[in-house]
Amino acid sequence: HVQLVESGGGSVQTGGSLRLSCVMSGYVYVHNSMAWFRQAPGKEREGVAALYITTGRTYYADSVKGRFTVSQDNAKNTIYLQMNNLKPEDAAMYYCAADPLIVLTERMTARQALSAMMGARYWGQGTQVTVS
Repeated sequence: HVQLVESGGGSVQTGGSLRLSCVMSGYVYVHNSMAWFRQAPGKEREGVAALYITTGRTYYADSVKGRFTVSQDNAKNTIYLQMNNLKPEDAAMYYCAADPLIVLTERMTARQALSAMMGARYWGQGTQVTVS
């Protein structure tokens, strides 16, 4: 039984920072692709950042590029999302997603990679981020 559990959300002021964590358990296969998504009330879920484990390649939505960083700690089965210079428009529920089979190629744009990860097999329950 695969589980993804997010943590690290909270309430910060504009310009502040948070680091989200996503711990994976019950993962039988070597995961290939991970991603962070967010969804604000009344809005569609949007991709924020993706990470292709095999190559370490990262992909970022334009809205967060230069402010957010996705990273991994394989020994802890954890991925992180470091969020700096937070803005009110970053407020949302943040979800991590993982899939053992989705391949994110070097030639993919961030939009293509995040679109591919919308079909990820495994999702966490989310952690809330509030920015005031």
